[in-house]
Amino acid sequence: MRIFHLSHTDLDGYGAQFVSKFYLDNILFFNSNYGKEIDDKFEQILSLIQPKDLVLITDLNLTLQQCEAYEMKLKEKDVKIILLDHHQSGLECAKKYAWYFLDNSRCATSITHDFLAEIYGKDEKLHKFSKVVNAVDIWLNDESEFELGKVCLGLVSNAKEINKIMFDEKSREFIFYILEKSQEFFDKQNAHIALDNATHFIKKEFFKKEKDDTLSNLISTFIVDMLSQNRAKFEIGYEDKKGILTYNIGNTSVIGNDFLVANPDMDFFIDVTSRKTLSFRANGNANVSLMAKNLVGGGGHVNASGGLYNGFKDGYRYEVIKAQIVDLIAKKTQEKEIKDER
Repeated sequence: MRIFHLSHTDLDGYGAQFVSKFYLDNILFFNSNYGKEIDDKFEQILSLIQPKDLVLITDLNLTLQQCEAYEMKLKEKDVKIILLDHHQSGLECAKKYAWYFLDNSRCATSITHDFLAEIYGKDEKLHKFSKVVNAVDIWLNDESEFELGKVCLGLVSNAKEINKIMFDEKSREFIFYILEKSQEFFDKQNAHIALDNATHFIKKEFFKKEKDDTLSNLISTFIVDMLSQNRAKFEIGYEDKKGILTYNIGNTSVIGNDFLVANPDMDFFIDVTSRKTLSFRANGNANVSLMAKNLVGGGGHVNASGGLYNGFKDGYRYEVIKAQIVDLIAKKTQEKEIKDER
């Protein structure tokens, strides 16, 4: 039996998964914000599940329509579902569906911990972790763990060094690493200050391979390595040139240049963002100012340009994002060919 654990994208969401990872084997993780993304992630799970698997949902409340649809589709595949949540907005669903467990007195991490600890046994370290998350998630500012919880909340919300759309598993691995390391500070004096002071070094330890460097350089090297290892997935073409497309990669100038230096056979680097902007980079093999002009009416320098793609629609999956840029290139290429023929 495999377990498919879908959870929210904040401290409580990842915290619930951190707990299930401790107790359970053969588990696959998915994370979603609210809205249509939940349905999108559920469809991904649906395409992977097999009879006797289990779907676990935490820190996400569903609508009645979603509950009905999910239950029916999973029943057809002989797959069970359990939902552990604390949002009062799910009360109507909890009253109707036996698998929908709702307790608004505790956060989802605490509910998940107590549920699994009752089955597999209590772990004191993990119990403390669930109390830290609980204190900040339901805002118990009189609890001794509250300030520590605030630091952990910031650790997760600011863990944007690895883009979760492009590198979902690595992004989650990074967050789990931070949460694991944070536990080392829970019993220290002024734990919240000690953890806050150590955040920079905790991140460096994750990204560091052999030699030390600035955090920015370590992150760039890490991201470039992942892009290089998976370049076939990210590769796109433009006229007789080839490059890669990234999404919300951050620090585009450094990462783009480092990638092109590490991959001299690649001609250009494009990053598209949720703000509809396109950043183009090259290293002497392509004129990206012309590329930016032709594609989105942008411009800039030969090796560094940008533009705004108003028609871009943000998405939850890289494949959907990439398809829009590929279609844009195909459309503009066709328009140029027709114009040249005239």
